[in-house]
Amino acid sequence: MNGNWLVITYDVGTTGVKTCLFEIGKTIKMLSSTMQGYSLKVLDNEGVEQDPKEWWQAMCSTTQRLLKETGLDPSEIKGVSFCSQMQGLVLVDQEGEAVRPAMSYMDQRARKELQEGLAYGIQVAGSNIFKLIKALRITGAVAASVKDPVWKYKWVEKNEPENFKRVYKWLDVKEYLICKLTGEFVMTEDSAFATLLYDIRKGKEGWSNEICKMYGVNIEHLPRIIKSTDKVGGITKEAAAQIGLKEGTPVFGGGGDASLIGVGAGATELGDTHVYLGTSGWVSTVVDRSMVDTSARIAAIVGAQSGKYNYFTELETAGKCLEWVKDHLALDEINIYLEKIDVVQSKESVYTSLYDYMSEVIDSIPAGSGGVIFTPWLHGNRCPFEDPNARGIFFNISLETGKTELIRAVVEGVCFHIRWFLETQEKKVRTSKVIRLVGGGALSEVTCQILSDCTGRIIETVDSPQNVGAVGACAVVAVGLGIIDDLSVAKKLILPNKTFKPNVYNKPVYDKNYHVFKRLYKSNKKNFALLNGNIISQQSQIPKQGVLTGN
Repeated sequence: MNGNWLVITYDVGTTGVKTCLFEIGKTIKMLSSTMQGYSLKVLDNEGVEQDPKEWWQAMCSTTQRLLKETGLDPSEIKGVSFCSQMQGLVLVDQEGEAVRPAMSYMDQRARKELQEGLAYGIQVAGSNIFKLIKALRITGAVAASVKDPVWKYKWVEKNEPENFKRVYKWLDVKEYLICKLTGEFVMTEDSAFATLLYDIRKGKEGWSNEICKMYGVNIEHLPRIIKSTDKVGGITKEAAAQIGLKEGTPVFGGGGDASLIGVGAGATELGDTHVYLGTSGWVSTVVDRSMVDTSARIAAIVGAQSGKYNYFTELETAGKCLEWVKDHLALDEINIYLEKIDVVQSKESVYTSLYDYMSEVIDSIPAGSGGVIFTPWLHGNRCPFEDPNARGIFFNISLETGKTELIRAVVEGVCFHIRWFLETQEKKVRTSKVIRLVGGGALSEVTCQILSDCTGRIIETVDSPQNVGAVGACAVVAVGLGIIDDLSVAKKLILPNKTFKPNVYNKPVYDKNYHVFKRLYKSNKKNFALLNGNIISQQSQIPKQGVLTGN
């Protein structure tokens, strides 16, 4: 390959794994990819689980398919790594097998454990003030959310004692897959930080005895900590036979999606800000120190780059809101029409997806959606306020309101929330004037322009914005193999392909709507609690007692 290097990365998402082949030369270039889904089980008690064996099976089958389709000899692959979902809980035995199903980052069943462990006595932001101060001093964050993995761990200890007795190590999603490949029990620094048991002052020796004791965690359950760019080991003979790669192929630590999507976006220098719009959404700014805003639920999380942090704000449902719109507004879901063909399926269609068509439709009406405002909290919200009871609202509907206004209002609502993130981050750090937008949302030029108009920022996109996590994992391998010096160099290899500048004529209407948008939560907080406070089942993002499969 003319002196270039071929590597494979695994983008391990909530509902599927995408296996990607990259060529590393003067640039990072994706050559091929393939994907396979797996199930997501939703329980009555707010539990959300997955079978780790399905992750591994999907990884093996996609790797074999990729090699077959490309005709590559496995010996040509010089290394593999991961970008994956974070804050899962995978408890394994000494053989590396899961002792129970993995608990997803969406799992919210450990409310009692959270209350018993943190929420009593003198409180600040819902947390015991003495524990809060200790946690902030040592870990730079606080396990104040029911979704934080330490409370899932405590739930298993309390409710499944027989399973808990079998636990050898606590792993996250990609760490389980690394173990399957190499037989090694490790956790990268960013995953270790996400457990909120990691002493940010200690680096690779970072497990905190003091914090483990405070939460009642057996520190022996925690694996060895490594850097994202470290080589864990080689693929074992047993794993090689299953996955189709060569025994001994180097495996590197990789990172979580929150760590590597920024790297793949090319936002790697201090002060660089990127926005991700996928199923969820976030704003992340690269900083050089630990910081936290407890009132807004923002923390600087440990990233894949040593000595750097990502000041990170998250929206539970971003692109998921658009999926909801497609399924429940754009489509005729109650079958009023007995015979129908969607616009993409018609012979005359020039559209590749219904999302492309919806983008063009909403671009036909003025900014502001006729005064209709949407709140994108279909599965609760984390920042700048945390409330699992919060839900979506269409506000200010009139007789003149049609589906087009409603659909555009959804896009604008997501962008208003991103603006709220940026303004909240600005209280602590300076975000960049030029922002890289990545994720599936960046495929729509209409969405890009609306985000630019709503935020007043210049928006840049990159090639294949939906694959930037895999690009970040590729950069990890490049550092691990010595091809590039460090991850900051990735910025020079990932250039923008399009730029969107704010339309000043839309500023007045967006400023007015945004002002109302921010007031809607405060005005409806008690109503959300009254309607949703005692509901156990998941409501908006996933169906009760359901199983979701991704592809």
